[in-house]
Amino acid sequence: MSGPAVNQYVVARPLYSEDSFKEDNAKVHRCHKSMLDHVKLYFSCSKQKAKNAAFTLFPIASWLRVYQVKEWLFGDIVSGISTGLVAVLQGLAFALLASVPPGYGLYSAFFPVLIYFFLGTSRHISVGPFPVLSLMVGSVVTKLVPDATGPSANSTEEMSIEEKRVIVAASVSFLVGIFQLGLGLLQVGFIVIYLSETLISGFTTAAAIHILVSQMKFIFGLKVPGFSGPFAIISTLESIFTQITDSNVADIVTSIIVIVIVFIVKEINDRYKARLPVPIPIEVFVTIIACGVSYGFDFKTLYEVDVVGEITKGYQMPVAPSLEVFQSSAMDAFSMAIVGFAVAFSVAKVYSVKHDYVIDGNQELIAFGVSNIFCSSFKGFAVSTALSRSAVQESTGGKTQIAGLISALLAMITTVAIGFLLEPLQKSVLGALVVVNLKGMLMQVREIPYLWRKDRPDCVVWLVTFIASVFLGLDLGLAVGLGIELVTVVFRTQFPRCSVLANIKGTDVYRDRKDYVRIYEPEGVKIFRCPSPIFFANIEFFREKLIAAVGFNPLRVLRKRNKAIRKIKKLLKKGELQITSKGFFCVGPGAGDVSEDEGNIEELDQPTNFEDLPVQINWNAELPATIQVPKIDLHSVILDFGAVSFVDISALKGLKMSLKELIRIDVEVYIVGCDCNVLEKLEQCSFFDDEIKSSIFYLTHHDAMLHILQKHPDCHEELKPAKVDEHTVQHAGGGSLRNRENAVPISGTKF
Repeated sequence: MSGPAVNQYVVARPLYSEDSFKEDNAKVHRCHKSMLDHVKLYFSCSKQKAKNAAFTLFPIASWLRVYQVKEWLFGDIVSGISTGLVAVLQGLAFALLASVPPGYGLYSAFFPVLIYFFLGTSRHISVGPFPVLSLMVGSVVTKLVPDATGPSANSTEEMSIEEKRVIVAASVSFLVGIFQLGLGLLQVGFIVIYLSETLISGFTTAAAIHILVSQMKFIFGLKVPGFSGPFAIISTLESIFTQITDSNVADIVTSIIVIVIVFIVKEINDRYKARLPVPIPIEVFVTIIACGVSYGFDFKTLYEVDVVGEITKGYQMPVAPSLEVFQSSAMDAFSMAIVGFAVAFSVAKVYSVKHDYVIDGNQELIAFGVSNIFCSSFKGFAVSTALSRSAVQESTGGKTQIAGLISALLAMITTVAIGFLLEPLQKSVLGALVVVNLKGMLMQVREIPYLWRKDRPDCVVWLVTFIASVFLGLDLGLAVGLGIELVTVVFRTQFPRCSVLANIKGTDVYRDRKDYVRIYEPEGVKIFRCPSPIFFANIEFFREKLIAAVGFNPLRVLRKRNKAIRKIKKLLKKGELQITSKGFFCVGPGAGDVSEDEGNIEELDQPTNFEDLPVQINWNAELPATIQVPKIDLHSVILDFGAVSFVDISALKGLKMSLKELIRIDVEVYIVGCDCNVLEKLEQCSFFDDEIKSSIFYLTHHDAMLHILQKHPDCHEELKPAKVDEHTVQHAGGGSLRNRENAVPISGTKF
């Protein structure tokens, strides 16, 4: 078969309007379920439904029964040990972000993993402290329990500052879990779709700035009070730089050494990750060495550095959350619930696609909700997943959450047995480890030039979210970012890029006429495309763009014509205008231009009425008595509704009026590519009447164009003056006159 023949196709079919297509192709009658039917189905019970519900609520049952021990177990063990070592260190470090003693970070590395093991749907993410979420918890903690004497989140005055902060962190985390569990039970896991990747990128980059600033006090060994609220970052920086001369040299030197070593080894891990069986656990080695050096040289006494200190051995009894904290931090907790879930779901989705399994957003909400409730009951703080930790769990061969369970066991062993070994560790080392792991989030600023070149509204979302989150705080910044994101969506739909289409010569393809050279545009035909739903907010914009596309205002033309008819009738009645075989004979001074402010506006908007007028007028010919009416050379308009996904009730009236205005000035309107659901809604809302009929709907542009060419065979030629026939009387004015049954131009001669 020859090449050109393979790349061509020929279709022979009738010219279809929507009505004729329905006649030739019967539709399957589908019985749509009512709301009552859905309710009955939801509350019905069967053996299979109960089984599916059990597998949904406990996803472990679906993968544990197919667990391949020989192939997966060794990888899970190696992955669990590697992840556990990282989780222990990150738990200690991120506890500093949450403004609680480091030991409580180990609780957040242990308890949530146990719950997620049974309820989570992702097999690869590592559940535990996440720096952004920890920082958001810390902002609430410092707000409710500041360093200085102030209002307390708990009425027990005998409690120390640290104890109060632990209670606040646990309480707000409990509320985070309640929000997540509630959203999961309500099946609103789709809420994460409103947080775009651009918004999350800008938000997490701003969070990295906050984290960097929050760790500077540990790196410099300074006593900086906790600030909260808008512009808290400026107050923190001001406090740091006013005390910069009091920095602890030992902490600064140690931090610089840790940052340089860890950064270099991490770069080696990234560059040679294909050759390394397991990434070098440099954080673990650095921590062990730092602990040994600090203990051996007694840095705490010699240099007065701030160390981790006593780590509570074992686990404490569950505690009830504080209702006072609930009242003070509801909005903050909701923001944390959304951010924590959005980050975890995004990471889980990446690994589910890579390893070909399905995750359930609603079940993930339930899993994280119960995990946070359970963890906070034992004085832990809110958790999500850390990108670096999840990457370790997946890259080291982890196949299931058994790897997560092993990592939790390492956190438990550290808590109950070997935690005392970490007590001499400098907090500046933990701060340095946090800072060096911010590289990925800080490097997201490189997205700005790309976004500016490719999608400026997205770039605006990124920048506004970033700036607002840096200066106003993460909670308000997220709200501002979400608001600006919704504004951009509204802007794109309210002001879509409408265009006039033309036929690509020799094809049945229609594209924007500005983009192509070899186009064909029949005279008197316009094809208008609106790539957006039509609703209350953009209907006026749609009407304005349609007027711009056709080149005239149909309502103004209609009013001019009705005024002209009214004036002609008035002149005929007064005898100032007479109809003869040679045309109109004007015996008066003439009417002049027809102004828009004459007569009743409502009557002028009605269809042109030729009653009591023995002739019909061709509006493109010269009119009698110097009456001026705009001339139009358009006879057909095609509206492309291929991208119109819905039309709301508020917009129907405006759309219907636009079509009627065109029809009333003898411009035929055709609508193509209309979605079946939109067409059904138009029928249900009584859109069709004596003027707008269902026959104006066609399947494709080409169907409508072929119909127009059949109806107006000369529309592709230059407009020619009307020919004289037996029904036409030519006169000196150059116009012509015919009876009502044979409409021809009429004009008069001014005397």
